[in-house]
Amino acid sequence: MNELERSSTHSGIGTKAVGAQAAPHLALIGAGIAGLSCATLLQQAGLEVSLFDKGRGVGGRMSTRRGDGWQCDHGAQYFTARHPEFRAEVARWQRAGVAGQWQPRLWLFDGDATAGRESTVERFVGTPAMTAPARHLARTLRVQAPATIRQIRQQAPGWQLLSAEHGWLEPHFAAVLLAVPAPQAPTLLPQRAPDLVALASSAVMRACWALMLRFAAPVDLPFDAAFVNQGPLRWIARNSSKPGRSGEETWLLHARAEWSEAHLEEDAESVAATLLHAFGQLGGPTPESWTAHRWRYADTEPALAEGCAWRPDAGLGLCGDWLNGGKVEGAWLSGRMLAEQVLRSFARC
Repeated sequence: MNELERSSTHSGIGTKAVGAQAAPHLALIGAGIAGLSCATLLQQAGLEVSLFDKGRGVGGRMSTRRGDGWQCDHGAQYFTARHPEFRAEVARWQRAGVAGQWQPRLWLFDGDATAGRESTVERFVGTPAMTAPARHLARTLRVQAPATIRQIRQQAPGWQLLSAEHGWLEPHFAAVLLAVPAPQAPTLLPQRAPDLVALASSAVMRACWALMLRFAAPVDLPFDAAFVNQGPLRWIARNSSKPGRSGEETWLLHARAEWSEAHLEEDAESVAATLLHAFGQLGGPTPESWTAHRWRYADTEPALAEGCAWRPDAGLGLCGDWLNGGKVEGAWLSGRMLAEQVLRSFARC
């Protein structure tokens, strides 16, 4: 897969081979789609996996905000499925009732040009919320959340984790796998993994302001979603048009990455005023209320093409959408690729 894997061999820290009496115990930091995909395959192969996430639940940017009588997907808006393995996974999600196809009336706003947009792209969403596939994957996994990992250290017979909530955790892990945004990885990785630190540091992740709008009645607009190539906005979606949604009418506004970066530290009221004005210029009405969310690490531009990174000699690995072209599909495949490399290493022990 990459130079990190080809140039290294596993030392067998505190483990026995897969299929032996005691399975290796691995720590996986980050319970987004990449981490969940990785943990699922490792556990299916007989390894013991503990997941840790600093959030209150699983899913990462496949996130849904809920309130009194409303909900709105404010992170990933939809996902596509092109790779055969991921298409098969999405089909499993559909059979389980946690994903469905979304066919919005799609528009494009591009300067003076405004038009409906025909699309043959299959777009999928979690049902009844974007978090549903992640929760489905996590149901058989051992997940600790919130658990904010501050430090990892090597101490015989393996790796030990420092949690902000619980101090140094008692288990010693045979390997530690990071499924976190690229900027968060270097602070966790030890000095003995300078190549992994350099890889994570090379990825540039961009911010995104999200604004969730609530309305007392359905909004009379001729589109359900729109790409925007003008002003501060880049995406608009009628969240209520997605399958399985209930409650009040909600819309989601995503700001452009460049605008979000320039206004990253502004207060929510100022950000909301600008985005609502832009929405109004496109025909959108004033909402009953709104909620803002700032994603510091929304996407990577450009996303790397490493797939994943695994250091068998150290028992350290990285996965995530930022390593595999971005998007939900890239994240799921990245986690699976890392799991496959880890399993090959432990099979050789």
